[in-house]
Amino acid sequence: MKEQATPSTNSRKIKRSRYIRINFFFFLVFLLFVALIVRLGIVQIVQGEEFAKEVAKTDSDIASLPAPRGKMYDRYNRVVVDNVSVPAITYTVNKATKTSDKIKTAKKLAQYIQYDEAFLKKEVQDRDIKDYWLAAHPKEAEKLLTKKELKLEGKETYKLQVERVPSTKVEAIKNNLEQLELAYLYKRFSSGYQYEPQVVKSKNINGDEIASNLTDEEISAVSERLEELPGVDVITDWGRSYPYESLKSIFGGLTSPEQGILESREEYYLARGYSRNDRVGKSYLEYQYEEYLNPQKAKVEYVADKSGNIVSEQIIDEGQRGYDLKLSFDMELQMKVEEIVEKELRAASRKSFNHLMDRAFVVMMDPHNGDVLAMVGKQLNPDDRNGEMLDFAYGNFATQYEAGSTVKGATVLAGYQHGLPHNRGYEDRPLLIKGTPVKGSYGSLGYMTDLTALQKSSNVYMFRVAMFIAGINYVPNAPLNVTSEDFQTLRNYFAQFGLGVPTGIDLPQESAGLQVEPDQAGKLLDISIGQFDTYTPLQLAQYVSVIANGGYRVQPRIVTSIHEPLEDNELGPIAIKNEPKVLNKVENTKADIERVQKGFRLVVTSGTASKDIHYDVAGKTGTSQTAYYGPKRESWGRELNNLNFVGYYPSKDPQVAFSVVVPWAGNDDDPVNKRIANQIVKAYMDLQKKYVTTTEINEKDNQNEKEEG
Repeated sequence: MKEQATPSTNSRKIKRSRYIRINFFFFLVFLLFVALIVRLGIVQIVQGEEFAKEVAKTDSDIASLPAPRGKMYDRYNRVVVDNVSVPAITYTVNKATKTSDKIKTAKKLAQYIQYDEAFLKKEVQDRDIKDYWLAAHPKEAEKLLTKKELKLEGKETYKLQVERVPSTKVEAIKNNLEQLELAYLYKRFSSGYQYEPQVVKSKNINGDEIASNLTDEEISAVSERLEELPGVDVITDWGRSYPYESLKSIFGGLTSPEQGILESREEYYLARGYSRNDRVGKSYLEYQYEEYLNPQKAKVEYVADKSGNIVSEQIIDEGQRGYDLKLSFDMELQMKVEEIVEKELRAASRKSFNHLMDRAFVVMMDPHNGDVLAMVGKQLNPDDRNGEMLDFAYGNFATQYEAGSTVKGATVLAGYQHGLPHNRGYEDRPLLIKGTPVKGSYGSLGYMTDLTALQKSSNVYMFRVAMFIAGINYVPNAPLNVTSEDFQTLRNYFAQFGLGVPTGIDLPQESAGLQVEPDQAGKLLDISIGQFDTYTPLQLAQYVSVIANGGYRVQPRIVTSIHEPLEDNELGPIAIKNEPKVLNKVENTKADIERVQKGFRLVVTSGTASKDIHYDVAGKTGTSQTAYYGPKRESWGRELNNLNFVGYYPSKDPQVAFSVVVPWAGNDDDPVNKRIANQIVKAYMDLQKKYVTTTEINEKDNQNEKEEG
């Protein structure tokens, strides 16, 4: 019989089991403490230095600061576009910057700088206002979304918020100058990337209506409070200065920091490392040569801790200004020609029959290498005819006009190419063509040869040349059987001389002139005397250069060479040389060219320019009938005249070719075109004598210095 367990026995068993479990638990705790102590020892002793470095680890970022652009010099190394340092207020975002920080800083900064209301309304768009409102009112912005929408990705929710900003809020900010300033500041603060300084306000030295204008008082106020304006700094920026007032329009303009890179070329700039707020060339030379003028920016290294706070900054690259350009212009000649054009245009326009005359153009160029020596365009301010004279130099290649008889040299040379013999004669009497108004010269000039036709400016002779090219035998009162191919043939001949095609000048936005579809067969005859197609003053200068240099169409050039920058005002070594370029040779013989050259000389010695041109010039006058299409719309369609002249000096071995275009004269009683031509040649001659004398004096001084040494 088995012994039964007593209650006391069971109790002892339970206690023993409990002790075992407690001891096991304490043993586990002991093991955990041992493991923890071992781990702490490893962290502190074995990996302590490594973790200490990780805690102290910082990140560095590189930011770029403005540097000056390349300069421009004229052909005699005079500085024509320079740089000047200007102060600017900037804002830089770092990794620790929050949206609320931007709003807080904007409100403080707005106490010390102000913007013109017109400027703000031009620069701040509705989207900018919405962005600012959402940033300044985060709680209200959150209420614009449903609970479900709040769970969407950030970009999606923000897009919905922008769409739902109440229009009343937008209008309220628009009508509150203080709020509008804050919206603009927030826009500038958010314009770039981290550590990329954004220009908030800068000095406006170039009179750009779009740019803001920082005052000395604002600079002082902000400079004294930089500690309370995190991210804000006052730096040295760069602006353009112009030692000569001439040709500013051709030198071109820059975008403002507010505008930044051109939207139309955004991908181009960003791919080349530009920032969105970088100023770039927006017109003419600044635009055309942007890749060379653009500077190598100064670089600053910002070091930030793990929290994104800046712990140090240092300049690691001082930067370098862009390449310098040497231009073909002679600025002294340019200024003298401008004075002549202004004086003559003002005087001529005051005559009652010239009340619609408001502009005049002159291009002077070296016929052998294409150097543009002077490019003058002047326009009377339509709102103040007796006051301001506007610069319109770009009109020489961007606007076009009927050239009149100046193109008759091209017509004769086209005839020669087509088989017209030298000394071929035609009787100058009105032509009677069925379906076309009577075509004639100014009076009956009698029997004309190619030379006398140029000398006396016979229209009829040129009509007969055009019909010869089209294979038409003139029969009085018969129709003119002309085809579209005949028009194209004559235009192709003219294109050899640069008429009706781009000249190739190194400037953007060049016009090729205007060629419209003719509605009458007789328009072929009009083309031969410059009465139908239109050409730019620059095309006319290129055309007469072809005759001057013996038959070569040379590409006009503004930039002759590109130079590495030096710190002083001297040109550095040549980096790129812009060699002269011959675009084509006309299909005429040397005898053909010499024949027309002789005719052009007769124009000045005994022809239509003999009373007004007093120097050794060869050229051709041109009066073309035209319809007015200028700024006074109420006078559109009125019949007027363009007064033109093309020529070169001297008549043998020419040094300079030129065109003069004076549109919209009431009649040709006042030869303002020939007066201008006469005076610009005199100005060129006088300067050449001066330059020779100066060179001789300098050479003599240098020789004396050598002898004394």
